[in-house]
Amino acid sequence: MKKTAKEYDRLELIREMEKTLPYKRFIHTMGVAAVAAGLAMRHGEDVHRTEVAGILHDCAKKLSAEEMIRLCEKGDIPVTSVERKNPALLHAGAGCVLANQRYGITDEEILGAIRWHTTGKPGMTTMEKIVFIADYIEPGRKDLPGMDAIREAAFRDLDEALVMILKNTLDYLESRDSEIDPMTRDTCDYYEKELKKKRYNGIAG
Repeated sequence: MKKTAKEYDRLELIREMEKTLPYKRFIHTMGVAAVAAGLAMRHGEDVHRTEVAGILHDCAKKLSAEEMIRLCEKGDIPVTSVERKNPALLHAGAGCVLANQRYGITDEEILGAIRWHTTGKPGMTTMEKIVFIADYIEPGRKDLPGMDAIREAAFRDLDEALVMILKNTLDYLESRDSEIDPMTRDTCDYYEKELKKKRYNGIAG
């Protein structure tokens, strides 16, 4: 059974993140939580539970690669070869396990939002989309290409914003000749098709 918003002590979770994360990462976390709450209000998602997901989305960020791999294995979360080569990708899966085991989060939607906030996945829930987008557009992020348009789209159509972010991410990785997690490409392909369907049926935006 899902906990109600009041069963999660948001202030205690914020204090925990302030203690465990570097200052710049903590400020980023608060930006993501605030934007996620705003997007939840706009798109009819539970505001408090979405905010909790935003607060905890980077809870494993400070851990070593070895610690993150151990957490993923403990939580039966597969670690891909791309993640082993790029440890920065590991914090999403590890964070999902940590949120459950250290911070008592049992809500599968919140855990899913933490789990998929880096690569995304086909068929995301509204909360998963919101946290993924909020992580990219929060006010502290540097002015990436098309950021103003993406921020505008986020409050109009989540799928539109997702596609814009994913395309930007893929373009950036390809320009640096970086290895791309297949899930990121699969997610982009999936939501490009979804957006085309919506536009064809006149319901996008």
